[in-house]
Amino acid sequence: MTARVCADADEAVAGVEDGATVLIGGFGMAGMPVELIDALIRRGAGDLTVVSNNAGNGDTGLAALLAKGRVRKVICSFPRQADSWVFDGLYRAGRIELEVVPQGTLAERMRAAGAGIGAFYCPTGAGTLLAEGKETRVIDGRTHVLEYPIKGDVALIGAHRADRMGNLVYRKTARNFGPVMATAATTVIAQVREIVATGAIDPETVVTPSIFVDRVVQEAGRA
Repeated sequence: MTARVCADADEAVAGVEDGATVLIGGFGMAGMPVELIDALIRRGAGDLTVVSNNAGNGDTGLAALLAKGRVRKVICSFPRQADSWVFDGLYRAGRIELEVVPQGTLAERMRAAGAGIGAFYCPTGAGTLLAEGKETRVIDGRTHVLEYPIKGDVALIGAHRADRMGNLVYRKTARNFGPVMATAATTVIAQVREIVATGAIDPETVVTPSIFVDRVVQEAGRA
């Protein structure tokens, strides 16, 4: 399978509709596909459910999407931090829903979606508010919580390099959730710093194979 190389970010996010579940990569701002998010804002899709590690930083990227009122619900691990004032304001005003998921569980729920796993038991969160209303089971003497996969209609991820088939290589911390998100969404769109010829990337270094990637766009000004 070969990914489509898009001329710009607006072309890359074409087709994202109201009500979509959007997986957005990033550990804070590291690896966050800001240009794709900006294009999604321009597209105008609303009533979105966003799955990400954070609930936005400062006023750019995911925070800008939230500020436009396009997001109905956030599923994340760390909704609050020193620069999460956009999310804080919306949540306190009752204008956005929140589902908190422990970080490792968040990654595993998306990995489960990509692997075709129907559900799994995890000890994290057992005995806390995060387990309220969920099925539990004692396994090997320890309480586990039943968790279900998180599937996305779209994944927006950031990578360092792609070839023209769509094989992806990440750089350091920017790798974060990108690989699991790429397996968990129907349409996967990657923003990359550079696009190289097919065969220019050592196959042994490919993290996300092109079979998982639908569209690739190079960051503006890097051609």
